[in-house]
Amino acid sequence: MGRIWITGSHGMVGKNLIESQEAEKHEVITSTKGQVDLLNKKDIENWLRLKNPDAVIHAAGKVGGIQANIENPSAFIYENTILGLNLVNACKNFGVKSLLNLGSSCMYPKHAENPLSEESILTGSLEPTNEGYALAKICTQRFCEYISNEDKSNHYKTIIPCNIYGKYDNFSKNRSHLIPSIVRKLYEATKSSAEYVEVWGAGDARREFMYASDLADGIWFAFNNIKRIPSSINIGLGYDYSIIEYYKFAAEVIGFKGKFRFNLKKPEGMKQKLVKIDKITSLGWQHSTSIKDGIEMTYNYYLKNCIDD
Repeated sequence: MGRIWITGSHGMVGKNLIESQEAEKHEVITSTKGQVDLLNKKDIENWLRLKNPDAVIHAAGKVGGIQANIENPSAFIYENTILGLNLVNACKNFGVKSLLNLGSSCMYPKHAENPLSEESILTGSLEPTNEGYALAKICTQRFCEYISNEDKSNHYKTIIPCNIYGKYDNFSKNRSHLIPSIVRKLYEATKSSAEYVEVWGAGDARREFMYASDLADGIWFAFNNIKRIPSSINIGLGYDYSIIEYYKFAAEVIGFKGKFRFNLKKPEGMKQKLVKIDKITSLGWQHSTSIKDGIEMTYNYYLKNCIDD
């Protein structure tokens, strides 16, 4: 489809997108924050004028785990809303006809029935621990939908992935999501011969995690079928595991022999967050990486690249 600008190309999703074999079939344009600040409308307009992309995959955003979202929700709602609306509006004004927007499963209501269907967005209150981020993602998703409905020649669609982990993930103590946090904690506990590792909550909340290269493959699939996919479409595994099961999978990979202690005073978010994937599978796509293989590859990446973080 010609020239494709991938925003967020230096984040986990963006890097996996660029490394995908599918990227070699396109002329991919990337940008740094120094080149284009997505919070600045003029920066975006100047970049579109300079590069003249035929399509955009929007994977940029401020992201973080449950602790970061709780501590600073104002930054998550402000930055993600502004950069999303700035980018989508500029693309519309500059005549970009295809835009694939990356949403999040936290867009779904806290008490929505699992598996979560795309139609349930905005049918109930959100999970408080990441409400700011979710609202921003919903705003951009709706904006894309409005633009496409107003002009059928515009194909502005939203991918809603389940939780993601893997190569290029963030393993920092304060900003990591569940699986990189588990990998780091169990590695450090094993290295120090700790007797136990703390688990937030009771460990029975369920989550669906997909390896990042599988998401990249799914995004490229959706992009290549952008005229066929609905305005919003889930990408996931179709099954989930409990939090404690992820700890046990990682313990087996890392060799942690200690015990787990449950801190019931800590938040654990929604009890379940499993996306319904019938729309994407009916088009012919499915993931390929098992959870154990994915955790092992993630651990090996951590050992090679992140030990001194």
